[in-house]
Amino acid sequence: MVQSIDKPVSSATLEDLILSKITKEKCISLIQELVPIGQPICGNSIDPEYPMPQEEDISHHVGNYLKDVGLDVEWVSKIEGRPNVVARWNDGLDGPALIFNDHLDTYPSGDPKEWDKSAHNPFNATLDGSLLYGRGTSDTRGNMACHLLAVAALREAGVKLKGELICAYTVDEERHGNAGALHLLNDYGLTADYEITAEPTAWTDAEGEWGIGIALAHSGLCLVDIETKGVRSHIWRPDEGVNPILHMSRLLEALRQMEFTHQAPEIYGPTQPSICPVKIEAGQVGEGQFTPPSCKARVWVIGLVPGMTYDSILQDLNAKIAEIKADDPTLDVTITPVEGETFVPASVEVSKDAAHVQAISRAYRKVLGKEPVLYRKNAYCDTLRFSHSGIPSITFGPGEDGWPPVNEYIDIEKVVAATKIYALFLLDFFKVEREDV
Repeated sequence: MVQSIDKPVSSATLEDLILSKITKEKCISLIQELVPIGQPICGNSIDPEYPMPQEEDISHHVGNYLKDVGLDVEWVSKIEGRPNVVARWNDGLDGPALIFNDHLDTYPSGDPKEWDKSAHNPFNATLDGSLLYGRGTSDTRGNMACHLLAVAALREAGVKLKGELICAYTVDEERHGNAGALHLLNDYGLTADYEITAEPTAWTDAEGEWGIGIALAHSGLCLVDIETKGVRSHIWRPDEGVNPILHMSRLLEALRQMEFTHQAPEIYGPTQPSICPVKIEAGQVGEGQFTPPSCKARVWVIGLVPGMTYDSILQDLNAKIAEIKADDPTLDVTITPVEGETFVPASVEVSKDAAHVQAISRAYRKVLGKEPVLYRKNAYCDTLRFSHSGIPSITFGPGEDGWPPVNEYIDIEKVVAATKIYALFLLDFFKVEREDV
């Protein structure tokens, strides 16, 4: 338990005092503590048909950590067994309200045999050099640890904030937040002047140079089911039928190469809207001597930019299908939406002059001695939900932006740097009182 110290410290030593409390050992220890809690039932598949996870154990652990360092904590649930954490630090001094956000669920871990970096146990967070392997290290309990340790360091130093810090740690993020961020925003009434989500934004280039980007905007996404219908035939006489599998393969390749009406502005970075198939089904066991009557594919449309809607996406897809059908009238295609939170529009870019962007950039320069990269992140996280609610929302975290699905890892050097950046950010953003002893 971290004890709060009421006695203020001098301005000359405050930053050094706080940074001295952030060590590599503490970072490793806390991430190794967080990774296995509540697992494997925190695994939350993006597929809406998959059973819901249970984040209760990790929620109570994180909430009690924040309660122990002196924050006022409540648990807010839409669904029993899935409580969100809302913790507040308010010293009664005038200033802005800021939300720290991260999520409590994880991706499902898959087959443990593939996790050779952690002794075939995805939840045994294992250090190898500077890399800590395990499910949730990069997405996103390793990022959450930066928040928790930064807050604890400031609480231990006895500082007072001019404004309110709200730590909102959510369930259901991997399935786009219906029971998590959306519930807190729409039903509970959570709001603030600014928001930062600790999700993976780190990068390493070919020369080994690394940094942690600041995502000023996020791409949206849309999930659809595509079905091609055919005419059954015997495998010896494919000319007498229409094979929907062949139609699907040609269609997906054509859709992969198409350009959507909406394209990303230059400032948003190189990623453009595109499709990513994740599942194809056709045929029945025991009927292998016949071509199937239909083929179904589940397809994500990713990289959505502002202005794209579900209707605009359908229009673009159907226009391409019509173009193909003009050359092959046997093509029979239907597109249907997938139930659940499966369409999320893109967010509009936050100004680089926003107060929290400027404050975290100043902290970044102090810790790493260089300018941060400002960019658009091509992935869902709860930043999108806060942004859509009207709160200027950004993302910053030491996890890898593009971590591997097996042997997920986080670089401890980046974790230490991000934790220090978050601590200095809080001092700066909340204009912490620096009274002399």
